[in-house]
Parts: sequence; C-alpha cells; structure tokens
Amino acid sequence: MTILVILLFFVFLLIGIPISIVLGMTTVLYFLLVGSPVLLQSTPMRLFSGLENFGLLAIPLFMLAGELMNSGGITTRLVKFSKVLIGHVRGGLAYVTIISNMIIASILGSANAQAAMMSKVMVPEMEKEGYNKEFSAALTLASSIVAPIIPPSMIFIIYGTLSGTSIGGLFMAGIIPGIMYGIGFIGLIGYLGYKYNFPKSERASIKEVLRHALYVIPALSVPFIIIFGILSGAFTPTESAAVACLIALLVGTFLYKELKWKHIPKLLINTVVSTATVTFLIAMANIFGWMIAFEQIPQMFANGFLSLSDNPLVFLLLVNLMLLLLGAVLDGIAALIILIPVLMPLVIAFNIDPIHFGVIICINLTIGLLTPPVGTGLFIVSSITGVKIERLVRATTPFLIMGIFILLIITYWSDAVLIIPRMLGF
Repeated sequence: MTILVILLFFVFLLIGIPISIVLGMTTVLYFLLVGSPVLLQSTPMRLFSGLENFGLLAIPLFMLAGELMNSGGITTRLVKFSKVLIGHVRGGLAYVTIISNMIIASILGSANAQAAMMSKVMVPEMEKEGYNKEFSAALTLASSIVAPIIPPSMIFIIYGTLSGTSIGGLFMAGIIPGIMYGIGFIGLIGYLGYKYNFPKSERASIKEVLRHALYVIPALSVPFIIIFGILSGAFTPTESAAVACLIALLVGTFLYKELKWKHIPKLLINTVVSTATVTFLIAMANIFGWMIAFEQIPQMFANGFLSLSDNPLVFLLLVNLMLLLLGAVLDGIAALIILIPVLMPLVIAFNIDPIHFGVIICINLTIGLLTPPVGTGLFIVSSITGVKIERLVRATTPFLIMGIFILLIITYWSDAVLIIPRMLGF
C-alpha cells in the first residue's frame, strides 16, 4: 500500500500537478485505499489544525512589509546608498548587489521575492556599467539565498512552527551564517573581478555619500527595530512583523512620499495571494505528515539512519546530501514541510540542537533555488532578465560551489550558528 501511494505521489508530480494539490490528493487516496472512514472524517479538522498556530501570522505580515517597502521607495534607497558607498571600487556594482541583498534580506525574508525584485533593479544597472548579462543575473540570483537566512525569515517561521523550535532563536541563529555568505560571495567577486577586470563607477563625493546616508536612515530603521525588538523582548517575531508594516507604511507615505493610498488595495491583494499559496501548502502538508506518521515512516527512516551510523556528524553529512538532491527537484518550502516530521525524531535521537539543524536544513533547501531542474529562482530570474536557463546555470555554478562550501562549515561548526542564541538564552 505504501509503495503504491509513493508511486502515485511521484506520478502526480511528473505530470505537472502543483505540489500542494499532490500532497492532498495522495493523502486522500491513501485513506480511501486503506478503507478507513474515521481518517477521512478527521481530515478537515487536520487541515484546520495545521494552520492554527500564532507563529504563522508572521508570514502575511512580513509579506505585507516587503510589499510596502518596495512600493514606498525604501528598497531603492538602500541600493542607491550601497552604490555611492562602494560603487567606485573595481567590481563595485557586484559588491553593491551582494550588500543590498543582505540589507534587504532583513526585510523581505523570501529568496524568490528578493530574486525577482533585485533582478529588475540590478541586472539592467550592471549591464549599463559593462557587466556580462549572464554574470549579472547569476550574481543577483545567488545573492538572494541570504534572504531566508538573515532575519526575518519565512522559512524559519515555517520550520519553527512545524518543529516546535523557538522562532526568535532561529532568527538570531541566522545572523552569523548570513554574514558568512555575504563575506564568501564578496571574496568570490574579488577573485572574479581581478580575473576578468570588472568595471568600476566614479567615486561619489563626501557630500553625496552623506546625503544618501541621511535618506537611508528611515529605511534602515525597519530591520533595526525588528532585530532590536526581538532581542530586547519588547515584542515577539510575529509582533515585530506588524511593527515593520506600520513603520514601512509611515516611511513610504510621509517621509519618502512614494507610497500612495491608491496603491494599498493592490499591495493587500498581492499579500493575500502569496499568503494563500503558502498556507494552503502548509495545510495540505499537515495531513500528508499525518499520513506519514500513521504509516510509521519516520520510525523507518530513523532505524535506517541509525543502522548506517550512530555518529551525528555522519548523519548530518547524509542529510545534507539528501537535501541537496531533494532541493533540486522539490520546492524548498514543500520539501521542508514534508521532511520535518521524518527528520525531527532523528535530530532528537542524535542529540542535535534543533536550532542548529533548522539553519542547516533551511540553507540547504534554499540552495535548491540555484539548482536545476526545479530551481524556482532560476526560472524567476531567467524570465525577468531573458537569460537562457542553461547559460544561467553555468554562470551560477561558482556561487553554488561557494554556497555548498559555506553550508559545510556551518554544519560542522555549530558555534557559528548557536553563539548568538546561547548568549540571549534561547
């Protein structure tokens, strides 16, 4: 029975049915084949209970904050400030792309949203400066993977909700890994800039730097207030999302005066559509996870891993390899939702910190945005920039290698992830 259901699951995926529908269809078909009316009657309640979590409220709020900041001119000012600050060095605009992504990551929290937005902003600018279009698109895509690492992060919220791990602790754990990725990509740009003689912009005057610094202070206040509020205990991650929306609304409307009231309905509609997509997936994955638990698949996985090795370092290596393969064929959030019920018993059995493991799994699945055949980031950036998928994959390869290298460091150097959460008592 289990084998038949697994085959149906992959057949549905191969014929192009959306993953959320596949999860629900597979579960219902399994319950029909088992012939248990009790399980079918309980399914609607399970769908509802999968969304009955206060932490999930942060997802639409952070999505709305990102929409407000884009329309309010906050993100463009962050990019302009980065450009006047370091645009004059060789490869300066490439560095600007990385640093801008790191700053904006603390607002959007979604790699796909960030890749789409930054592709529209940075790729045309880099082309004007003389950069290769394929490289510009690849850099923009690769830099977007820091979005789910630097807080706030939608994927951390989902992991924390499903695993019972502190979302605030996960937010704090993402700070150092996010900086490590920024430094790693900057080092790679330095090498490539020297090798290919990247262009540089004119140096901005001190007056211009100060002027842009003054303009960017209100924009920087949003991530600062989010992080400071969580650290100080003034509000929870969910409450910080609501505060971010309020600040983004006030800054965009009254300070930068680019956000108009007529824009609000469209922003709300975009937020509702995006939220509905994610929450529908979570609800369907909840009943799928229930089916997995009913079949005792987590216990089977646990016994299988324990039979291979009782060393947690070997387990983490095997998990990384499995996640890199799955990330190439499954959407990151969908894979996360499916795998958490299977892997968490193993995390407990191997005595691995769930915050450390959460950062590992979230980074690993985010790297899947760069890998064919289902890397959603590849398709998003390709459609926006017009760069063919195969060329984009080739240009992204150095960043993919760097991303996996840093992932291994984070996997086996737990202090890089846990030092800030431990200092703050998480």
